[in-house]
Amino acid sequence: MLAGEHYLADDPELTADALRAEQLADRYNATRAGDQRARDAILRELLAEVGEEAVVRPPLRADYGYQTTIGPRTFVNWGLVLADVGRVTIGADVQIGPNVQLLTPTHPVDPEPRRAKWEASQPITLGDNVWLGGGVIVCPGVTIGENTVVGAGSVVVRDLPANVVAVGNPARVVREI
Repeated sequence: MLAGEHYLADDPELTADALRAEQLADRYNATRAGDQRARDAILRELLAEVGEEAVVRPPLRADYGYQTTIGPRTFVNWGLVLADVGRVTIGADVQIGPNVQLLTPTHPVDPEPRRAKWEASQPITLGDNVWLGGGVIVCPGVTIGENTVVGAGSVVVRDLPANVVAVGNPARVVREI
């Protein structure tokens, strides 16, 4: 899985890792408003790396957590979904609106291996100073270049360059910044 190769999603080791992430996310989501110290501690236990002054507002969901890094001064609003079976890299000074989904898993198109529970993944990378509007969905294998803005409700299915505004489903560049 970590190498991006096909794996069985119900592998006992992965099941235990997913349970750990779910339990930590439950603890995180149950923290009191204003208890940033507790939130920071849990988030650093859940995720691979969290930069200084990063803020992630609950609720938060992650498949594994240890596949995700968040850069310094990043702000994540309510309802982030990290389907992080593949690496998710969030740069510095990123702004993520409410109910954003970062989805790394892929599944076979052929029905037989899909029925057998085979999966794979492709990484997602958000460059520094990216802004994802509310409800954005970023699909497997996508890289979004620095300073790019993605409009609310957009579905990003392919890479976006730096310094652009993109909107729609699928997200298309509408102008340069």
